[in-house]
Amino acid sequence: MLKIGISKSFQLKDGRTVSIETGKLAKQADGAVVVKMDDTMLLATVVSAKEAREDVDFMPLSVEYKEKYAAAGKFPGGFFKREARPSEYEILIARLVDRALRPLFPDDYHAETQVLITLISGNTETAPDALAALAASSALAVSDIPFNGPISEVRVARIDGEFVINPPISDFEKANLDIIVAATMDNIMMVEGEMKEVSEAVMLEAIKIAHEEIKIQCQAQLDLAAEIEKAKEKREYCHENNDEELKAQITEATYDKCYKVAEMGCADKHKRAELFSEIKQEFIDTLPEEEAEEKASLIGRYFHDVEKEAVRNCVLNTKQRLDGRQLNEIRPIWCEVDYLPSAHGSAIFTRGETQSLVTVTLGSKMDEQTIDGAIIEGKSNFMLHYNFPSFSTGEARPVRSTSRREIGHGNLAQRALKFVIPNGTENPYTIRVVSDILESNGSSSMASVCGGTLALMDAGVKIPKPVSGIAMGLITDKNTQKYAVLSDILGDEDHLGDMDFKVTGTKDGITACQMDIKVDGLSYEVLEQALEQARQGRLHILGEMAKTIAEPRGDYKDHVPRIEKILIPKEFIGAVIGPGGKIIQEIQETTNTTIVIEEIDNMGVIDIVSNNKEDIESAKYRVKQIVAVPEVGEVYMGKVKNIAAFGAFIEILPGKDGLLHISEIDWKRTDDVEKVFKVGDEVEVKLIGIDSKTGKLKLSRKVLLPKPEKKQG
Repeated sequence: MLKIGISKSFQLKDGRTVSIETGKLAKQADGAVVVKMDDTMLLATVVSAKEAREDVDFMPLSVEYKEKYAAAGKFPGGFFKREARPSEYEILIARLVDRALRPLFPDDYHAETQVLITLISGNTETAPDALAALAASSALAVSDIPFNGPISEVRVARIDGEFVINPPISDFEKANLDIIVAATMDNIMMVEGEMKEVSEAVMLEAIKIAHEEIKIQCQAQLDLAAEIEKAKEKREYCHENNDEELKAQITEATYDKCYKVAEMGCADKHKRAELFSEIKQEFIDTLPEEEAEEKASLIGRYFHDVEKEAVRNCVLNTKQRLDGRQLNEIRPIWCEVDYLPSAHGSAIFTRGETQSLVTVTLGSKMDEQTIDGAIIEGKSNFMLHYNFPSFSTGEARPVRSTSRREIGHGNLAQRALKFVIPNGTENPYTIRVVSDILESNGSSSMASVCGGTLALMDAGVKIPKPVSGIAMGLITDKNTQKYAVLSDILGDEDHLGDMDFKVTGTKDGITACQMDIKVDGLSYEVLEQALEQARQGRLHILGEMAKTIAEPRGDYKDHVPRIEKILIPKEFIGAVIGPGGKIIQEIQETTNTTIVIEEIDNMGVIDIVSNNKEDIESAKYRVKQIVAVPEVGEVYMGKVKNIAAFGAFIEILPGKDGLLHISEIDWKRTDDVEKVFKVGDEVEVKLIGIDSKTGKLKLSRKVLLPKPEKKQG
């Protein structure tokens, strides 16, 4: 029998097996694999153009992750019933993989490269995001595309004090640390995740445990690639035309000038850009016009390299930053809350040349976000959206749909604040936070975290502790072993540096992190220093924020809709709703409220929404009347619903009638009920009994009337 496909497998510590197979599917791609764990299967393909386009001096890499609904036996939602544009969840997974792969392609490899990862089989317990980078790297490993891998990613969760690799989805809620780590055999490349106030030491331990597991996964890829003939020799390429003489000229003419600009400590990023641009133009002016035009792209590339080297060396030698700060110094901060009078909560957070205007909107359960993925589904009552308009960097760009960067930064800020959002009765609202970046020069996602905290407190949301965030940078020199850890990095320092490490948290621990490393051989000692420096910076920023607002408002603002939550036995849900929604609609109309009812944990949970407290109380009374259980011995003010020869039927509670027998109307004899009552009359009665077999209610009026004295003799 013909053997199709080659596979390698390895085991996680809990005994689950992961396999990587190639040679069976998608054989026209440059590389293709299927990664399988339990019933979850990912197909990853990679294709790279044989030649690069002219004047491309970067790596045109695109990474896409797609979930097929059929993989989980589901239909896509929407009118067309087919997979369309990627969801935020799919975009976030694609970004995780992209950030891990991109730094490992050769610097001079510029051919357009596309990595596609598709979920082709899935279950509700295996999270595919922890396998996506393994699949992508494996596809590259079995191809002839130049790549300095392999890499892999794993999820590490800390559950009941124990670290677990790639835990089941049902265990996510139990974890106080949930991070995804990407690494090669030798180096950490990327970390992202959320925590519940864990210490820096716990986070470092989690990264180390992840790396040990990743080494096993990288070895499996190497073993698989060793059996693939195509992968044994990577393709040859020549994607750059270089002019070493021109490079030397630019270095000699501009390096010292760039170093002097870096030494100036100019805090204005536009002024710095102008100074560097003038140095470049001075060199261009020394060339014949025709040569300058012909070599424009080379001049731009070489000058960028010189500027980068000069700035990095200046920081390492002088321990002073581009804007004049010390390595651990935070830029000046000013904040303001309640800036927008009509918003439910608002804040401005400004740090240096980065500014975020943040709003908070409080809504009802009807405003919850529905999550309907192939694997992950449910509802969310907290969302954070991040917007990055072009004017924030002084640029003019077309306004298009939300970018992947905006989705990624918003997700990081949401993770940072999620831990402090109250649950249950402490927070009846659906909360939407929106961060609009008005100025940007580094750390805009961290400004969103700080501004989000301030706006939540301004809105009166009872967060237990404020959260702040800081972005850390790193500059290293392999030759001299010098390094500098930078607190609160500028945009230029992010671009020219070797690390972008964002850390958020309260005074008591970390709540989220995101780290991208662009250099090999980053030691845990440097990471430990970066985390400690980040902690100190975080506490400083919290102190500055507290000068503006230290704790949530005592109450919500007057124009915020009020929500009161009541619980009822689930068997009464139908009675409150009524046939065709008749009763609940009538209550909403007569009390000017909005009522949302659902079953949670075998209870009926009712949210009553209104700006008027009297209306809420009126609606609560109506609901409580419906769900009230008649009690023998209680007195009720009832309404006559029907009259018969033998008595009157009285409604003592909504939908609950009892019989007031003719003998129980009065102490004296009653011959005609209609002479005493008319339909619609209100009458005070006492419940004197409930028939044990039929449940019928027995009422009495006469027991509430004075009993006549017996006549003597």
